[in-house]
Amino acid sequence: MANEILRYAKLTDNEVQFYGNSGYLSLPGLIGQGDATTLAEEVVVVMEGLGMKREDLRRASTSKDKLRQSRQYLAGSQLERLVHSDGLLAIAARLMGGPSTLYMPFTAVKSGGGGGRFHFHQDNQYTRFDGPGINIWFALMEMKPENGCLQMAPASHLMGTLDSVESEDRDGHRTVAIEPEDFLPLRMMPGDAVAFSRLTLHGSGANSSDQPRLGYAVQFHRDDVRASREGFDLGLLKENPRYDIKPVDAISPENE
Repeated sequence: MANEILRYAKLTDNEVQFYGNSGYLSLPGLIGQGDATTLAEEVVVVMEGLGMKREDLRRASTSKDKLRQSRQYLAGSQLERLVHSDGLLAIAARLMGGPSTLYMPFTAVKSGGGGGRFHFHQDNQYTRFDGPGINIWFALMEMKPENGCLQMAPASHLMGTLDSVESEDRDGHRTVAIEPEDFLPLRMMPGDAVAFSRLTLHGSGANSSDQPRLGYAVQFHRDDVRASREGFDLGLLKENPRYDIKPVDAISPENE
């Protein structure tokens, strides 16, 4: 498609096999660096619409600064192109082994000046899927240990959904009772992405730089997945979407 934002969408059999064995797959240069710069600016605009000033993003002040998440994105934006990319959906479906559907997108912003560590967790420790779910996470700037890059525990998805506890920050986020000893920091450049299973243990370090760490995530589920939350059956996700993921005309705290 002429409107496609991805630079490629086809994966090799070896890449699919690596994802199945390791629970994640690096996708270098999935979008161009120019598009990554535009997306980074749009993410900052989302933060401003939620009431944060640009200077606030450079200095952490609360535990929420370890990860600022919002599902909102503006109609007609590059974020809308990314979220609804046919190529991105094709990658998700290939890695999950069947027709798939968009679950939700969200910003992944870690404030500078000490934006804290995000503890190891599985996405499936929140809303629980009974089948494949995937997170395709984009670096919109250089990611390194100094600014809190993603940390991934290879093959941890093979353990299934693990028991979880509330993180020590008491901010509603979950973590595993025993953190992994073997994990990798994922160094990424603007436009790089990583796809990882909903069962893969991941987290991030603190941001000790003087700039916010700007990332973006788009999650999908396979079409046959049912979900539950705190033991309550939510039904087939394709027929009962969990979130309103349409674009908005203006970013607002009321839309969170």
